[in-house]
Order: sequence, then C-alpha cells, then structure tokens
Amino acid sequence: MATVLVTGFDPFGGETVNPAYEAVKLLPGEIAGARIVKQEISTAFTRSAVAIEQALEREHPDIVISVGQAGGRSTLTVEQVAINLAEARIPDNDGEQPLGTPLRTDGDTAYFATVPVKAMVGNVRAHNLPAFVSYTAGTYVCNSVMYNMLYLLDRRFPGIRGGFIHVPFAPQQVVGKPNGTPCMPLHDMAKALEYAIEAAVKNEDSATAIAMGETH
Repeated sequence: MATVLVTGFDPFGGETVNPAYEAVKLLPGEIAGARIVKQEISTAFTRSAVAIEQALEREHPDIVISVGQAGGRSTLTVEQVAINLAEARIPDNDGEQPLGTPLRTDGDTAYFATVPVKAMVGNVRAHNLPAFVSYTAGTYVCNSVMYNMLYLLDRRFPGIRGGFIHVPFAPQQVVGKPNGTPCMPLHDMAKALEYAIEAAVKNEDSATAIAMGETH
C-alpha cells in the first residue's frame, strides 16, 4: 500500500486555529488505496524544516503534501513552485524573522512541485469544489517548508513526490475581520484536500494537463 504523508501547520500570527491542520485531521485514513499519515508541524522556519526531514526519514512515503493557511485567498490553491528565499513580514512562532535570506545556500533558485498540480486542481473541480493553481507560495514558512521538502526530495529522497496546498481562512477566523474577507468551511477544505490527494495518488505525471480556465 502506498503512503501519503500530509502535514499541516499550527496556529500563527495571533490566530487561535490553523485551518490547515484542522482540515488535515478530517481526512480519512485511506485515500485511493493509499495510507494517509497526518502530522502537525510548527509555523517556524527552522523547526518545520527539521520536522519535514524527520518525517521523511521515519515514514518513507510515496508522496508528501504539506498544507498551509493563506488568509485572503478564497479557496484551495495547489502550489506549483517554491523559491529559495525567506522574507518574513512577521516573526514565526519561534521569533525568527529572516529577511532576504536564502533557505539553502547550496539549493537551486527554485523547485517545482513533483505532484500532478493540474490534475489535482482538476479533480477538486470535478467534484464541484473550487480550486486554482498558484504560482507563488509566498516567502514565509509555507514557502520554506515547500522549498525544503523539494530540496530534500531532490537531494536525498528522489523516489518521493512532493507538493504544497494552501487553504483559506475558516469561517470562525473571519469574525471581526473586514467585511468580504474570504473563508471556506473546514468540511469543504477537507473534501477538497481529499480529492487533490486522490489525483496525486492516481496520476504519476506531474505535468498532467487539465483545462482549468483562470489560475490564481
């Protein structure tokens, strides 16, 4: 049985909840015949990179997908690329705030996801939930985790495919925020993640093309 490692972050930036891991917790234990292993990681540059490396060593998964919060986005977005840059507008949960710093001095400028990004978005949409491809994972801890993951897959774990998915705020997070702040119910997030993971398990080709219209 194939194994998919799915990680989600803890709360950060003054929030009391992080929908990333809350949605991950709702995933079933098996998707498309693959065993799902769930892990919470800290929203911290150094600790999250270590946690990803340790999880890869421990689980030896076939696929690893990390999930993070992107407050302000309206729906699930599957990331295409991570860049070798840490630029933190706020300190992380350990107080680190790197500015203009490379994540890996020996790493490539960028790494592309090795999961089938377009097929994942297409499968979510096929089940009547919105999703988009995103071409920026930002420069905070989400990008750091995606970059460090793909660096490790390239250098140490070449048989493992990896990717990153952003989810928006959960409804309870936008209470008190400006009118019009987008959110998505946790149940819908979890189902969208399930369909994205299903496509990742079933599609080997990371360049699988599915017509999706406008991207994020």
